[in-house]
Amino acid sequence: MKLADVSYKTIIENLHDGLYFVDRNRVITYWNKAAEQISGFAADEVVGRSCSDNILTHVDGSGRSLCFGMCPLAQSITDGKFREAEVYMHHKDGHRIPVSVRVSVLRDKEGRIIGGIELFTDISNQKANALRLQELEKLALLDNLTQLANRHYIERELLSRFEEKKRFQMPFGVLFMDIDQFKQFNDSYGHDAGDEVLRFVAKTFLANSRPFDLYGRWGGEEFLAIIRNISPQDLEQLGNRLRLLVEQSYITYGGERLQVTISLGATLVQDDDNVESLLKRADTLMYRSKAAGRNCLTMG
Repeated sequence: MKLADVSYKTIIENLHDGLYFVDRNRVITYWNKAAEQISGFAADEVVGRSCSDNILTHVDGSGRSLCFGMCPLAQSITDGKFREAEVYMHHKDGHRIPVSVRVSVLRDKEGRIIGGIELFTDISNQKANALRLQELEKLALLDNLTQLANRHYIERELLSRFEEKKRFQMPFGVLFMDIDQFKQFNDSYGHDAGDEVLRFVAKTFLANSRPFDLYGRWGGEEFLAIIRNISPQDLEQLGNRLRLLVEQSYITYGGERLQVTISLGATLVQDDDNVESLLKRADTLMYRSKAAGRNCLTMG
């Protein structure tokens, strides 16, 4: 049985994965419904525009921009090979979301490459985060602006982690994170823009979190992450990945592209620690990052 063209269109429009086509110049020619849902961009906002027009602005795990170089899609159009990769896509709301991409080429009847096709899947922990969100809402432990855990919940979680370490020797670490020069940002652009920035930074943390870790708003522009069962090297790598993802993210506000950076202090719990000593050390390390020029992580 041969499927009609309308059947193919119905199938790809209703895929759960995002799908888009580009021509040889990487101008987007098709954008399905799932692509709209995952990215936040409607089809009429992206079709006809180039991948390098600061729309999706893919970055890799090291924070390097892929849209101006040889991204997987551009490489496949060049050599005709199938590729898979994990990259971080810019969401219309400003935050970064991890996506798994599968790339192949489009050919004409003579076999010549005339463009590319990318299928992408949201691999963030959306279901786990949605369940956590419901739990926090029920317990009134949610920060209303960012939808992260509030300070009270963070303090309660820290006590649980100390108890877990005492009983099962389960290590954990914390990331103390602060948006750089946020007061000046608010003074320049207003508190509404500042609130938008707080939201997209929080969404970046949530989209790139593991189901068993906790990210919360400690107060103002300060955030705290409690990372379970992790080594010092992995904690440092995770912190730097979050830092680079925030650095490479942005919002469009009043026709202007606005970006911020974060400074981090990272530390693992020690045998003689309590909540106060652990947080004091993480806070001190974060301020060392500020003193070192901001937009960096200090481990200790």
